[in-house]
Amino acid sequence: MKKYLKPILNKLMITLKYSFSSVFLIVGILGLTVSYINPMKFIVPILPFQIEGTIISIDQALVQSWLIYLNTNLTATIVISSILLLMGVLVHVRNFKIWWLNLRKTPMGIVRLPIRAYRRVSIWRNWLLAKVAYLNEESAKWKMTFKIMVSPYSLLRACGFSPQMAVGLLFAGSTVGTGVVVNETVFAQRSFERGDSGVYAASVVGNNAPLDVPTSYNESENTLRIDLGSTPVREITIENVSVGTVFTGSALPSGEGNVVQISGNAAASGFNATRLEIGHLIFENSRCKKLTLTDIQAHTILVRGNASDGQSLAPSPGTSRMRAVGGGHQQADAMITNGGTYDRIWIQAPSSGVNGKVGTLRLSNLYTKGGDCVLSRMNVGTMEILLNEVGMGNGFATKEFTISTTVTGANITVEDNVEVTIAEPATN
Repeated sequence: MKKYLKPILNKLMITLKYSFSSVFLIVGILGLTVSYINPMKFIVPILPFQIEGTIISIDQALVQSWLIYLNTNLTATIVISSILLLMGVLVHVRNFKIWWLNLRKTPMGIVRLPIRAYRRVSIWRNWLLAKVAYLNEESAKWKMTFKIMVSPYSLLRACGFSPQMAVGLLFAGSTVGTGVVVNETVFAQRSFERGDSGVYAASVVGNNAPLDVPTSYNESENTLRIDLGSTPVREITIENVSVGTVFTGSALPSGEGNVVQISGNAAASGFNATRLEIGHLIFENSRCKKLTLTDIQAHTILVRGNASDGQSLAPSPGTSRMRAVGGGHQQADAMITNGGTYDRIWIQAPSSGVNGKVGTLRLSNLYTKGGDCVLSRMNVGTMEILLNEVGMGNGFATKEFTISTTVTGANITVEDNVEVTIAEPATN
């Protein structure tokens, strides 16, 4: 019998507890409210109040008498209401120690809430960054794996070998039966970007000519030659290369005296003269036996910080317009190479009467020996000749760095150029 009565009694006690708690809370809140606020203006619209079928009837006079009684005994009303409100709360509090500890922790919990929230956000942030870093590492590993699988030549270049040394090692492999591999991985994939020599058409031979693959290549030559035409090239950048006789076993092509020649072509029988049209020309941080600038019309000329073993800088005032070279969707892509060894660098406009066009031409850190660096027959927007070393160690009487009077500019700045003893570098 007790087994069945106990659950019923427990539910009854819980019901009574919540009932008493609710009554205490309601009466306490009403008592405190009435002590401070006169509720008559809210009650008048519903008075008189009468429940049909009963004897209960509440009118305005009755309510007013209750309120007067409560306000007359204001202190008692406030005390009794507060006690009832506290009793209604305490009915639900079984463990006063835990309740008090929680109450004491509340202020510090509020203070520490931003720190806890930041730590939670940091956990999610670190998790996300770890996943991103892992994916980047895996992507780099797969990219390198595919490069190695595609070409042994690319692997040798990535290890720091020059193009010529890489080709030599692959040729050495061909003596033991790998000639077919050499043919497919070197000759079929010669590339301007990887620093291979050859003749690059730059769209002279047709709009479909690939810029990064040479149109012709002579195994006995090591010249980097770019033929420009009417199709503009967005950018040509050649940097960090050795040219001429500066490396062991190298020699200039027969009959050539210039290791670097950037120019249009002079008129000849059956050939109309051509020029290079360049928006921005930069020749910087390079070493030349002689550096000569002739027949250049530029809007802005900046010659700064060059050191030479004798110099003659005499640009003339001109009226050349500001210039930029573009071609929209039809222009050729950028040609960029970093590193390599050549016997000569030659950029020209070889088609009769057709000027070569380049948006930006940048030649940086060319380390040369055995011949001259020549820039001529150009129309340029802005030309910068910066921080070059020029000389062959024969004294200041001869002028190794020359800007002739045929170089004209609407704005000319020539500053901080000095004469010092400079000899050609040793062959490495």
